Amino acid sequence: MSGQNKERVVVEIYGQYYTMKGDSSSSHMRMIAGYVDDKMRQIAAANPRLDTNKLAVLAALNMADEYFRLRMEYEELIKLLEKTAQEAEEDGEEQEEEQEEEQEEGSGTDKE
Repeated sequence: MSGQNKERVVVEIYGQYYTMKGDSSSSHMRMIAGYVDDKMRQIAAANPRLDTNKLAVLAALNMADEYFRLRMEYEELIKLLEKTAQEAEEDGEEQEEEQEEEQEEGSGTDKE
């Protein structure tokens, strides 16, 4: 993809300005930058003596933790959906077999 198709936006994170460039919309990039800024400010409020570099690392660690927890939850949900879909498919096959058996029993009349 050429650089001409990329969005550019200037964002402020913890008092510093950064130019972001990417395939995402400018509103999405601003949202992400705002999230990082919020995380840094939350950590700074609880730890006012930390310098910016340490705040940034702690914010990154917090966000990585959130990401991995959400990823684990996502994988568990996917497994649950797959299990549920498989059970539903098996139930459908069982019902189909029962219906076929009922039809066979119903069509077998005595010819006496």
